[in-house]
Formats: sequence, structure tokens, C-alpha cells
Amino acid sequence: MWWRQQRGCCFSRPIGATRKYSYDSRDDLKVRYLDGEDAGIVVVGINRPKAKNSISKNLVNMMFEAVEDIKKNNKVRSVILSSLVPGIFCAGADLKERAKMHQSEVGPFVSKARALITELDNLSVPTIAAIDGAALGGGLEMALACDIRIASSSAKMGLVETQLAIIPGAGGTQRLPRIIGVSLAKELIFTARIVDGKEASRLGLVNHSVEQNDSGDAAYLYALELARQINPQGPIAVRMAKLAINQGIEVDLSTGLAIEEACYAQVIPTKDRLEGLAAFKEKRRPRFKGE
Repeated sequence: MWWRQQRGCCFSRPIGATRKYSYDSRDDLKVRYLDGEDAGIVVVGINRPKAKNSISKNLVNMMFEAVEDIKKNNKVRSVILSSLVPGIFCAGADLKERAKMHQSEVGPFVSKARALITELDNLSVPTIAAIDGAALGGGLEMALACDIRIASSSAKMGLVETQLAIIPGAGGTQRLPRIIGVSLAKELIFTARIVDGKEASRLGLVNHSVEQNDSGDAAYLYALELARQINPQGPIAVRMAKLAINQGIEVDLSTGLAIEEACYAQVIPTKDRLEGLAAFKEKRRPRFKGE
């Protein structure tokens, strides 16, 4: 694998390595573009150990940059959103930083965080949230914006904003009901209830719950395996399938079928489609290039 240096970011420590913390804001986010057989997989790791990976102004800015870089790279086939801090995915807003904000600053910051999570949601490639620890408030809202969520059985999750006399402000009131249904979403938000990975799986909040391992990265390893299963599929087809699902679910069935037809039309003239047919005829694995 190789590590990529970008504006404001340092990339030097693989997931699972021993962590020695000396704070530098450039370390808040680490992005890995994997290589070899895993080429095409990008791992975005939140790394704010002293702040429980809470969402700060700096983290939002760095995540915007990371998402923009991913959007510009046509070699990317999937993205894993993870944590480099044991036991924590993301604890939500940085309340210490928030307490120092003037009232007039709060709304614009929340709007920017909401815009970031929308950008994550709108990535054309599959996104997987690897929840190996607590995902609270905005942390869970980030995970909700991913296509697939994997959680360790011990991970704690919840939209807890009503405890602070506010509401989920980065998409939680909209994405949670779309994922688990309106009534359950209302119950979880109204009560600020926290659930573990097993219950989250039962509720449909996460796709899979896995037993945590000694290194604390069971959800990440599961997410990586899923990304490896996505990797060999036709990249244009996967993107079009995501687009058809995401847009179609928001409209009536007739309009959704028209969206599916339009997306299917995009894959017909591709070289990858012809490669798929040739590989089937020749009884070999296809070699898709995203063309």
C-alpha cells in the first residue's frame, strides 16, 4: 500500500499499528490509497484520540479535501470510513470547540458539516462505514451517509442530540428514517437512545454486526473484505447501480424504473460490458478498466 500526502494531512501509520499520540492537527485525518490487489480501495481514518474523534472545524475541512480528491480519482472503486482510535468511531461534535463559538457561528458550522456529509453521501463509488467503537451524534450521521455500515457487536451508536436540547443537524432526521423507518427513527431520536452493534443490526441500522477482536478492528476487517468483493466488479456498473438506487428510492416506482433505464443505457456502450461478455465466452475472469 502507499500513503498519500495531501494538503493538511500526514499519512504514516497503518491501521492496527501501535499508536503514540502527540497532537498535530495535520494528523486529524489519515487517508490511505491501497495498492496491489487492493488497488482502488481508499481508507479514510479519523484520528483525534484526545478528542474522541469529535468533529472539529479542522476535521471538516480535511474531510472536504479528502472527498474532493476521491471524486477526482477515477481509479477509486470503494471507500472505507474508519477510525484510527481504539474504541471510538466518532463521538459527534467537538463540544469544547463548540462552547467557544459565538452563537452566530454555530449555524454556519453545522451547515458546513451537513454539506460535508452530503458530499460523502453523494460519492459515486460505494462507501462503507467501519464502526469499531462509539458513533454518537454527528459520528453516526456520517455513518448513515455511507452505503453500507459494519459495526462491532460492542460498538455504541445513537443520535443523542436531544440530550443537549438540540436536534440532529447533519442529516440524522432525514437519513435515519429512510434507513430504519419513521417510527423507529422517532423513538431513537426522541429518547436519545444508544444501541450496541447487535441491536443496531436487528433494527437495520447496520448491515452486519461482528464480534470485536483483540486488536479492536473487526468491523474494519469486515469492511475491507466487502471492499475486496466490490473491487472486481465492473466499476461503471457499480456506480450506475448506486445512482439508480439512490435516485430511484426517492421517487415513485414508475419514475424509478425510468431512472434505472437511463442508468442502464450508460453501461451499454462501455468497453467493460464487452469485456464481461468476452470473459464469459472465454471462461476467464474479466479485466475491467472502468471504460
